[in-house]
Amino acid sequence: MKQSLFILLFFTVFSLSAQNKAETVVVIKTEFGNITAKLYNDTPKHRDNFIKLVKQGWYDKSPFHRVINNFMIQGGGNAAGKSDPGYQVDAEFNSKYIHKKGALAAARMPDQVNPEKKSSGSQFYLVQGQKFDERTLQMMSARNGIKYTPQQMRAYAEVGGTPHLDGGYTVFGEVIDGLEVIDKIAAVKTGAGDKPVKDVTMTIEILE
Repeated sequence: MKQSLFILLFFTVFSLSAQNKAETVVVIKTEFGNITAKLYNDTPKHRDNFIKLVKQGWYDKSPFHRVINNFMIQGGGNAAGKSDPGYQVDAEFNSKYIHKKGALAAARMPDQVNPEKKSSGSQFYLVQGQKFDERTLQMMSARNGIKYTPQQMRAYAEVGGTPHLDGGYTVFGEVIDGLEVIDKIAAVKTGAGDKPVKDVTMTIEILE
């Protein structure tokens, strides 16, 4: 009995400790300014993979190769032109995390070739999006089967985002400073394939 109680207490303390673990913070440095983001502990596979790539220098001078104003800015290939490291990351969907403005999410291959919706090993995007009224959000909710909390509805109405992506891509972090930098990058002139005419590169560092 005492042993069972000890085991129960151990796992309870361990679980609480994991929940209270400080979130990793990263800084995405660009010529337009810095974007500071936190990585969610609730998406550990994406968090740990992102940290690993940052420490390896994968994102040093990495370009934002796809930029769509009022939608998102995407990067993830390395400076040598390799689009990804050759593996995928299992999806980690969590209804707590939506595609509000500033969401950090993983890009992926389409459903036809990726039914499990696994994420790219390195490709990610930062949401800019636009604002949505309650009626439109209710229609989207009925379409994608996602029930939004009042706080999430307010975020889409006041801050904006891309709700049509919810439930389809893993959101694994969010911007805590530098939303205006996303706006600046999203506004650059683009050409074929939504690629910036003038390269916009980044370097990512972990704040210790």
